[in-house]
Amino acid sequence: MKYPERTDIPRKPTLTSPVSLLRGYRGLWNAPLEKLGIGTIRDLLFFFPRSYECTGELVDLADLEGESEITVVGEIEETRTGRTRYGKSIFSMTVGCEGLLLKATWFNMHFMKDKYQAGDRVVLSGVAKPKADRWEMTHPRVSVVAEDAEVQGSQVLPVYRLSQGISQPAIRKLVRTAVEDYVEELEEAIPELIRTQKGIGSIHEAVRGIHSPESLEDVAHHRLRFVYQELLVLQLALALRRWHHSIANKAPQLETDARIHARITARFPFELTAAQQRVVQDICDDMSDSQPMNRLLQGDVGSGKTVVAEYAMLLSVAHGHQAVMMAPTEILAQQHYRTLSEDLQNSRVSIGLLTGSMTAGDRRQVLDDLITGEIDLLIGTHSVASEEVRFKSLALVVIDEQHKFGVRQRMAVRNNGLNPHYLVMSATPIPRTIAMGMFADLDISTIRKGPDHQQPVHTYLGDPAEREKWWKFFRAQLRKGRQGYVIASTVERATREDLVSVEEIYEGLKSRILSDFRIGVVHGKMSPADKEETMRQFHARELDVLVATSVIEVGVNVPNASLMTIEDAQQFGLAQLHQLRGRVRRGHHTGYVCVFGAPANEEAEHRLQAFVDTLDGFELAEIDFDLRGPGDLFGTKQHGMPPLRMADLRRDRTIVELARDDAQAMLESDPGLQSTEFVKLRKQVLRRYGRVLDVGDVG
Repeated sequence: MKYPERTDIPRKPTLTSPVSLLRGYRGLWNAPLEKLGIGTIRDLLFFFPRSYECTGELVDLADLEGESEITVVGEIEETRTGRTRYGKSIFSMTVGCEGLLLKATWFNMHFMKDKYQAGDRVVLSGVAKPKADRWEMTHPRVSVVAEDAEVQGSQVLPVYRLSQGISQPAIRKLVRTAVEDYVEELEEAIPELIRTQKGIGSIHEAVRGIHSPESLEDVAHHRLRFVYQELLVLQLALALRRWHHSIANKAPQLETDARIHARITARFPFELTAAQQRVVQDICDDMSDSQPMNRLLQGDVGSGKTVVAEYAMLLSVAHGHQAVMMAPTEILAQQHYRTLSEDLQNSRVSIGLLTGSMTAGDRRQVLDDLITGEIDLLIGTHSVASEEVRFKSLALVVIDEQHKFGVRQRMAVRNNGLNPHYLVMSATPIPRTIAMGMFADLDISTIRKGPDHQQPVHTYLGDPAEREKWWKFFRAQLRKGRQGYVIASTVERATREDLVSVEEIYEGLKSRILSDFRIGVVHGKMSPADKEETMRQFHARELDVLVATSVIEVGVNVPNASLMTIEDAQQFGLAQLHQLRGRVRRGHHTGYVCVFGAPANEEAEHRLQAFVDTLDGFELAEIDFDLRGPGDLFGTKQHGMPPLRMADLRRDRTIVELARDDAQAMLESDPGLQSTEFVKLRKQVLRRYGRVLDVGDVG
């Protein structure tokens, strides 16, 4: 007789089940775990330790001779609190260990008096020093253990990030339970052959080992597995995106001949440099192909990238198509609009501007003209990525300052009209490792050197005692007809009492230091109209000095401005400082920059000194990368990518290259990762990057 299948038997939770279904779970952990980003049992398995602590050998104090790193177990006999004569709080406990006493002391950790009490059984790990009648430890690691708990010495214990409401022992126990019950359910994504070649273990071995290592060498071995896998998945995602882009709908083929080249270059008031000509050739080769161009143009400040972009846009128009340039700020969009309008005056090329501050009527007119083809070139801000923006025949998208836009925001422009060619530009040189790690889906062109007429910039690290000497020089240059910037790191002092706000600097200059000169102020909290009017006045020489925040760091072009003072310079990154300095090397006058700052540490001192010593943006980018890693500028937040959990693009440079090469080899042998060998890797790629990189429909 066949019995019906019972449906009332509870099923074991799965990897995707809420972490609250884990055995031994306590409801009061819900909020703390949510803050840590832990929602499922899988999340807990991949909640990796931030560091490790090593306990000494478990010993009996009676057997100990001399100072030593040890672990002991005992019962708290008493606790005490007090203060040193210098005002520091003291918490101490006396622990009985098999008839001998050990005194443990902590300074400025008064909260510990509420965590430990007489009668608790504790494990102490640290350096024990002999005293007359007892042993002593200062700031040992301590934890309460159950009476029947087995304690081991010489352990490598994981240390996890915490949130208020959950302790280190609790999170350790949760993770240990998850590993014991669910690690075997994890799916292996990396083929065995590749694991053997790389000398890395299975996913099950690695998860166990990363949470419960036997040694620090064990940690390094298992960490390598996760770093390699994380970077391989990223590189496969970028390679899949590139492959998918290459087989997508064909782009218009825009050939260049001598007649078109002559017509375009005749619009420029100067000859292209050798570097510009080389990059123009790269772009022309790309745009003549039916495969859409997907190119990143990086160049130092003032190297002439915008001219190259203008060439590409005019090439589109020459073939009867449209082009769009997207800038990160209205100030920069307005400037591009003015520059193109000047270069193309008396031509038949129609230029439009689209920004968020336009009136509804003006915006509607621009949108209508785009659809009918009345506008050939559109300059705009992020508003260009709106769904209501439609083109008659879009052939080229240019993204200026690509790191200011998210991946999907950039792609929204590309999805309008035809399948256009795609050119992104960066005035912040990109370190080689970042280029490989985050932009592997793009071809890269580089302009290292600016035009020969580009003036040098003298940069000084200001001595607070010689401020007046600098301002005397600043005033003298203004009287010669030059203009200058004064940069503040913050709009309001409310956030940091030790920083000088833009308004405070403005008032101080206007009332005292530069009272004889015309001064304006611009910052991010002003309305777009007010910012634009102030910039217009500065550009028209109606203002001598512009006090500003970093809102002017990108693209602002005032050739007569050759002076810059940067206050609280320690608040800026090296790349940002270099971008700011670029504002005073736009014309035919030698530039002068003085930075005043109070670096709080050696890294900040090194950063400011490197800025003073080096004018090469590519060299500075590598220095900044070595000092700080990717940072916010090229970090995953701006790029729109999920954060890296284990890998570090600075520390793991060699693995980035290895993963890139392996990803390319896999895609060459199996372009869509369709084989059974790679299907699990493909699944992981799509789960992590499919939405962000728009590769969900690959294959």
